[in-house]
Amino acid sequence: MFTPFELISPLSLQTKIPLEETEKQFLKSSIRTAKQIVSGSCKKLVFIVGPCSIHNMESALIYANRLKKLSDYVKETIFLVMRVYVEKPRTTIGWKGFLYDPYLNGTNDLRKGLILVRTLFKEIASIGLPIATEFVNPLCASYYQDLVTWGFIGARTTSSQVHRELASQLSFPVGFKNTIEGNLSLPINSIISAKTSHTFLGCNENGSLSAISTQGNPFCHLVLRGAEIETNYDKESIFYAKSLQNASGIYHPIMVDCSHGNSSKNPKKQKDTCKKVVEDLLEASTPLLGIMLESFIDEGSQPFEMGSELSPTISITDPCINWSDTEELILSCHEKLLEKNLCIHMKAQST
Repeated sequence: MFTPFELISPLSLQTKIPLEETEKQFLKSSIRTAKQIVSGSCKKLVFIVGPCSIHNMESALIYANRLKKLSDYVKETIFLVMRVYVEKPRTTIGWKGFLYDPYLNGTNDLRKGLILVRTLFKEIASIGLPIATEFVNPLCASYYQDLVTWGFIGARTTSSQVHRELASQLSFPVGFKNTIEGNLSLPINSIISAKTSHTFLGCNENGSLSAISTQGNPFCHLVLRGAEIETNYDKESIFYAKSLQNASGIYHPIMVDCSHGNSSKNPKKQKDTCKKVVEDLLEASTPLLGIMLESFIDEGSQPFEMGSELSPTISITDPCINWSDTEELILSCHEKLLEKNLCIHMKAQST
């Protein structure tokens, strides 16, 4: 029989693994840029890029260092944020993520998971790379939200009251995905809700249940991730989503997730989806906020069973595109955006 055990408090973990002043300043700057992009005052395109889920710290840091070098190269046009997902929502059953079972052996060492996740987030932040993560269990957020630049609420929880409350509390942009069935009204309602103040039952920094009051988060936005039977990354779908948002008083641009329903979880289709989304942005001026890619060092995914021998560089959940393809897609987009900006500049000079 499982015996409940007490966990370290969020404040104690933050004290145990504190942020350096340089890391605090970097995070402050990256969140400011993220907000400016959502509000439209910064015209960079966001790329949320990384593995479906983290299962090995060393390979995650190898990937992070590659992404940081690429980020420095494309920073004029693209704001690169690493996807660092440590909780995995399950359709039925299965491994719930690095946070819950960091040793991938069913021991569910949540104590160690919290320490390792905060350590990983801090190491990625220390190299100057922003982090994005999905919040599955809102109680986990207080342990590492100070290290996050962009948050997401997934398709299975996009209409959840407690996730709306969490988003209203966070100090950075939060993307709400359409449901698995493709419903857009529910995430739009959640964006409206998260923009307002809430008072709810939550966990304070000492780990005690408390009444939490929020000011609301005006930087929440919609993410189109496709559905079980259809995609929604084309320009018609993006403009339709914009019209639904506008009717509800929401005017932020829209992010497209090139994985999941928009690629049938096929890495090769994910590349084609990304190219089409960028093409529509350039040719039809779609209200595009950014793009999400599931990407890792090597392509595809590998089956995972407790105790099995695993490659550290291949996803154990959804299949990913490899690093070479990721780099090629982002560099191509960067070059096209530079060319577009140059054309706009030359046209302005001629008039």
